[in-house]
Parts: sequence; structure tokens; C-alpha cells
Amino acid sequence: MKKRRPDGSLAVFPGSFDPITNGHLDIVDRGLAVFDRVRMAILMNPEKQPLFTVEERVAIIREAYRGNPRVEVDTFSGLLVDYAEKVGASVIIRGLRDAGDFDYEMQMAGMNAAMVPDVETVFLASSPETRYIAASFVRQIAAMGGDVTSFVPAKVAAALKRKFSA
Repeated sequence: MKKRRPDGSLAVFPGSFDPITNGHLDIVDRGLAVFDRVRMAILMNPEKQPLFTVEERVAIIREAYRGNPRVEVDTFSGLLVDYAEKVGASVIIRGLRDAGDFDYEMQMAGMNAAMVPDVETVFLASSPETRYIAASFVRQIAAMGGDVTSFVPAKVAAALKRKFSA
């Protein structure tokens, strides 16, 4: 079966982005080297209690990519492959930090391919400079009053400081 690649290739990079980290920015930059556009798609999961509201996360991402029309942000619920198909994306981007990520993501990619074969999953390895950054660690460090400025954009560090000093 021939895979489709629409003009103006769109790749979807899904996640909670709670908060967006320099690791996420690294994966988006790598995605832009391969695809015309990258859409950061925030999963709205009612079972999770995020630190930032979905509106705050959308605003933070838009601020981080202001002036770059190749990066979009959106929200979705339901199956990722259904969302990708709906928006005309030919690819799902997944960032890999380590072997644990790889094992989990390979299983997910297989399930997604079984459901929607026309949407390909592409794995992008995190750069050595960002490989250790995880949003959950960033939240923990910020909650304990630690400095997260080397892990997130400056506006995110300021937003985290406001969240935890309130």
C-alpha cells in the first residue's frame, strides 16, 4: 500500500506539554528539518490533573513559536490516529529519550499503524543536551523551589514560579 504524502506535509507531535520543555522544542526543531509543518497537539485527557490548563498550555506554546508559521498548536481528545487523519497529517512524531521510551513507543506505533495504515510514526532521538529533561521532573523541581531555567523557555520558568508561589 502506498503511503500518502499531501502537499505541505504536516506532522503531528502529540503530548500533554505540561509544561513545554527544551526537550519538546528540540523535537519540534528536528521535525521542522524534515516536515513542512509541525502541529503540537495537546491531548485533553479528563483522567489527568494537569498543572497548567489547556488554555495556558496553548498560550505558552503559541508564545514560544510566535512568528513561526510552520509550528501550529491544537487540542484533541480521542484517538491520536483519528485526529491525525482528520487534520490531514501524514506523520506522527514521537521523541525518544531512552530505551524505555523506545519500547513503549514501538508498541504504540504498531497499534496506530494497525488502525490507520496511512499515518506513519517517525521517531526522533532527543539531543544529548535535552535527553534527560522530563516535564514531570521539571514540575517537581519547580514545586520544591528549584531553578528550572535551563530546562524550559524563560516564559515557562516564570509561569512555573507563579504557579508554585501562589
